[in-house]
Amino acid sequence: MKHFRLVALLISLISLAAMVIALAAGFRAWIGPPLIAMFAALALFCMGHPTFKSYAFTVWVFAFVCASMAYPAAFMTWFGYDLKGTITPLIQIIMFGMGTHLALSDFARVLRTPWPVAIGFCSHFIIMPLCGFTLAKLFGFDPAIAAGVILIGSCPSGVASNVMTYLARGDVALAVTITSCSTLASPVMTPLLMKILAGDKINVNFLAMMFEIINMILVPIVAGLIANRILFGRHKAFDKAGPLVLLGAAAVLAALAVAFFAPTALLTVGKAAFPKGGLVIGLMLIGVVALAKLIIGVLLHGPRNWMDKALPLVSMAAICAIIAVITVRSRDDLLRVGPLLILATVIHNAVGYFAGYWMARAARLSESSCRAVAFEVGMQNGGMASGLAMGVLNSAPAALAPAIFGPWQNISGSILATWWHRRLPPPDPTGVPSADRTDYAAATK
Repeated sequence: MKHFRLVALLISLISLAAMVIALAAGFRAWIGPPLIAMFAALALFCMGHPTFKSYAFTVWVFAFVCASMAYPAAFMTWFGYDLKGTITPLIQIIMFGMGTHLALSDFARVLRTPWPVAIGFCSHFIIMPLCGFTLAKLFGFDPAIAAGVILIGSCPSGVASNVMTYLARGDVALAVTITSCSTLASPVMTPLLMKILAGDKINVNFLAMMFEIINMILVPIVAGLIANRILFGRHKAFDKAGPLVLLGAAAVLAALAVAFFAPTALLTVGKAAFPKGGLVIGLMLIGVVALAKLIIGVLLHGPRNWMDKALPLVSMAAICAIIAVITVRSRDDLLRVGPLLILATVIHNAVGYFAGYWMARAARLSESSCRAVAFEVGMQNGGMASGLAMGVLNSAPAALAPAIFGPWQNISGSILATWWHRRLPPPDPTGVPSADRTDYAAATK
């Protein structure tokens, strides 16, 4: 691995030198390949380095953005198919992965610890939407771009906030519960906030957005919950070849039946239609998981946690592809307002961390809970915001803010988590053992 890192770093430095030489010689059209190679090699270096591996995703994003800017045609259409159509299925796959890390017990924690959950939930849907609205006004963005800034603030938190909470020695169980609750509430909260705060900037169809969130987020998450039971459930049937074959085949056949025979819209109310894509993807992935467990777990006696190793890579690749597809469709807007939008994103994210933490402190929560709330407020589901911008708002400029927010929050979150990791939180006055608050694997199973 050490030799691999050295080779990757060397390729990155050579590519950087080639880019500098091309610029110095006036060959600007030639800088695309070395720029892409530089970021790709640097990302590989980060993936293999114990200290910098948390930044690999962001570097990959830079590589894909550079590729989309240098070769826009490659991210527009393939064989006549508009790649914009891949955004929602890719997000559904990511949300399915999120669902595999959840369990019904994550929702039951609301009854056991309602006060910290309520603080995190309310702070999330108050601070970030209002901050996005204020920043859009202060920076004077065009209506579509401003709507995107508000949209990213109106979305629920994502699974990355749970990982950062774990790294920061925060209350992971609380973080997972807040993520679960904000995601469940998003079909109502996100369209409502958008209608109130961005309705004068862009057309917001409440029902259409609600249906799309259920299709894009909730249905795949429910499928992921089912997959979680297949992978980690204690029922002996899930460890036998026969039931896994039947379950896998039934799920795949059901997915094909819905895809080919069900109407495009499962439900239509006025101009709002509930698409069938989420159900098709969810059923297909359940079938794939069942058959994969049959092969890896039962026949080959492979590792039990193979899904945990595969899904992060799949999610990372999917997000990079989504950002590239969005970037190429709003290239001119990005070049025009890029620096200001990046500044607004940094402020938006920082306000979320700061205000979330101090709201929790004001509510007299423990230090570990305050850290969890800070990440739950400051980190958003950028993939969901991107999908809504492209699929419901039909606006590539509105997807710019989510595309920038996602990678940046991983950088800022890693920095904050590292800083907090070095500062052990004091014992929880409630007497909850620290292992129950910081064991990420236990809290997400």
